[in-house]
Amino acid sequence: MAAVETVASAAPKAPNPTGVAARYALALLGLADDRRATDPGALDRIAADLEKLADLWRGDSTFRAFVADPRLGVAAQRAGGFALLEKAGIGPEVHNLVGVLIANRRLSQLPQVAAAFGAELAARRGQQVADVISAHPLSATQRTQIAARLTEAGYSGVKLTEQVDPAILGGLIVRIGSRLYDNSIKSKLQRLQYAMKGAA
Repeated sequence: MAAVETVASAAPKAPNPTGVAARYALALLGLADDRRATDPGALDRIAADLEKLADLWRGDSTFRAFVADPRLGVAAQRAGGFALLEKAGIGPEVHNLVGVLIANRRLSQLPQVAAAFGAELAARRGQQVADVISAHPLSATQRTQIAARLTEAGYSGVKLTEQVDPAILGGLIVRIGSRLYDNSIKSKLQRLQYAMKGAA
């Protein structure tokens, strides 16, 4: 069975990572490539650190609020952010990335940067990226089940990127390549509404 990797979501309604987030992600990827000359495991280590930070973002509403709060000054963001990075054991490359985001007043872009980095890394490794939108964060069992269904559908080496969007009410929306699988409760209710209008 194909290996499946997961990248945590960027935001409750994260846009596709482009623009600013993609530039930061590409810069971090370039740094990882440079470090590989002396440290062959640098890319995997940096990817794991960024994923750990993204998992923390997804699982901790206080951290999400901290990242998104534009009222915090640079000093407050540095103090809070760096303390959290130390506690989580995040390496120097991702630590420096967070410092640059804070200095440039773009800390709120951290989740999008993580998603963009994961997508770039997946493309480089020949993996297919499946964007999964759910009303609530996915459990490990749900991730495994989604991966199994995608494997049954003929996709291999799938990397999951997750987004949380309470507006879909329940179910999932999965986009992989040009295919969209929408099994959200919101879409089902909309289809029912259209069907009822057509029957009237």
